[in-house]
Amino acid sequence: MNQLDINLLVLFVILGCGIFVHNPTIWVSATALIIVKFLPHNQPIFSYIQQYGLNLGILLLTIAVIAPIASEQVSSKALMTSFASWRSLLAIAVGLLVTWLGARGVNLMKVDPNVVTGLMIGTVAGVVLFRGVAVGPLIAAGILSLLYWSK
Repeated sequence: MNQLDINLLVLFVILGCGIFVHNPTIWVSATALIIVKFLPHNQPIFSYIQQYGLNLGILLLTIAVIAPIASEQVSSKALMTSFASWRSLLAIAVGLLVTWLGARGVNLMKVDPNVVTGLMIGTVAGVVLFRGVAVGPLIAAGILSLLYWSK
């Protein structure tokens, strides 16, 4: 098999795993990439996805996370009391930590793209085996960057 066939096979394995564990995020992503792979002149599309996809995903995730504040599902009283309990303060601290780790992860993925394959395999395996959610690659890369002792 040549490189193209192996990469396509991996995409189909990811698609199958996503269907098997009923995870639309995985199977829709794999399906979209398989479709793009069969389009003529697909390299500019892949280049665009690689360049802007992560930022777009983070933007959409951020919008989804703060939407309850905008829609007033989270009351102003709840916002103010978030600084009063130890659990809320711990949540803020953990949020700070994972944000910092995510930034380190993005940097590591840019300077050492070889780790991306392992991170993706680990993420898909985590979704399949533990019914996880595929938001871990950035944090995983951030933790990996700590293990590498890199910036």
